[in-house]
Amino acid sequence: MKKCRITVMKTARYDDLIEKYENPIEHACDMQIGQEFISDGWEKPEGLCESAWESISAFVRALSHGAEDFYDGWMKNKRSAMISCNDGFRPVSFLIEAID
Repeated sequence: MKKCRITVMKTARYDDLIEKYENPIEHACDMQIGQEFISDGWEKPEGLCESAWESISAFVRALSHGAEDFYDGWMKNKRSAMISCNDGFRPVSFLIEAID
């Protein structure tokens, strides 16, 4: 089984949606662009948001087991995927790459 590198590529924040729909919360996402995590393919890396892991874990598991070329040529690197977390207020885009 291969390990996977998970890199935070982009973060967004939709203040208009937050103001209109979100209840105040004490702690929001603290992912930083360039932040990296290494996964063994099965366990959530320490420090990675649980919600983000739920969004990306299927791709991490697939890549760690040798899957490639998702959606028939979607990614230039066949052993990678660009997946965003499911936070509609503060989405984060993650590049997931199988590493040897």
